[in-house]
Amino acid sequence: MQPNQLTSGDVIADRRADYAKMLDESGEPDAAAELMEQALELVPGWAAGWYRLAAYREKAGNKIGAIEAYRQTLAASPDDIFGAGLKLALLGDIETPDQPPSSYVERLFDDYADRFETSLVEKLDYSVPAKLAALVATTGRDYALAVDLGCGTGLMGPEIRDHVARLEGFDLSQNMLAKAAEKHVYDHLAQADLSLPPEATGLFADGALHRADLVTAADVLMYLGNLESVFEAVAALTGPGADFALSVEDAGGGEGFHLAPSLRYAHSETYVRALCDRHGLEVVTVNKTPIRKDGANVISGILFLTHKPA
Repeated sequence: MQPNQLTSGDVIADRRADYAKMLDESGEPDAAAELMEQALELVPGWAAGWYRLAAYREKAGNKIGAIEAYRQTLAASPDDIFGAGLKLALLGDIETPDQPPSSYVERLFDDYADRFETSLVEKLDYSVPAKLAALVATTGRDYALAVDLGCGTGLMGPEIRDHVARLEGFDLSQNMLAKAAEKHVYDHLAQADLSLPPEATGLFADGALHRADLVTAADVLMYLGNLESVFEAVAALTGPGADFALSVEDAGGGEGFHLAPSLRYAHSETYVRALCDRHGLEVVTVNKTPIRKDGANVISGILFLTHKPA
């Protein structure tokens, strides 16, 4: 049995976990936590079980117990595919990490790929690709090569394809890339990890630097905290005269970024402007706008169109 498996490998433990889920869904997280504790006595190395126990305890208001269960999740799954470290940061147990674990983000979107567009576009009124493409259209330019960072299932590609001679897409999730390939919009698709230093991201596998005259990053930067390495990568990707269009979740005031309860990062306008200044990008347009729903809440974002002077 692998400790990261969503099922424990033990029939009795799995049955108790199923009952725990039913209790939680009926509004009894305390009882759900008790049943999960019993399941974990049978399979103490079950990372997914510890994560579920942590969630039940957190919902029941047992902060100390939740922290202990998230710690156990990390102990059972050091690569942190469940994002337990992010949960510990929100609970004040550890410092907020500059980046989420790549393993967590990759698993999140691998699991989400099949229902991504239905969930995001049809149910959550996701609008970033169209709005970001509209900003790019204000330049009146046609581009020789565009690079779509965090391309996901390829929602950005069709929005800009008519004004791009060659379009490359990069994403951490192979399942999302497979969905993007089905659209037959991108000339090249490949895996890349934007949390790494530029030379290790996978963006320069062919050694080609300064090859793009347009880079887009639609709704990917909220799955990164510190964006310094991203802007370094964009500087290496783009030549003089290039445009860079990006979106972030709006952190409101302040000068930095923070981790939200959604486990996504929000960035302030001041923070992004400072990065642009450091990396030689002129801010052309800033547009604050709703970008999607999150349950009953409307998530506010900031769209930027920037330019690298010739």
